[in-house]
Amino acid sequence: MPLPKRRHSHTRGAKRRTHWVLKAPELSACPQCAGLRKPHHVCLQCGFYDGREVVTPKTTR
Repeated sequence: MPLPKRRHSHTRGAKRRTHWVLKAPELSACPQCAGLRKPHHVCLQCGFYDGREVVTPKTTR
């Protein structure tokens, strides 16, 4: 298996790692219950998507 002839610098490794960033998920308000949900996903609080109920949400005890 081939190995690198010379060691890569710290700068070169840092340039490669510049995109290793965690991003917060983008959330939008649900038009039915105004809860936060991911875009193009069913709302977990009310179970609505695109103006109709798709999933019956579980009741919390």
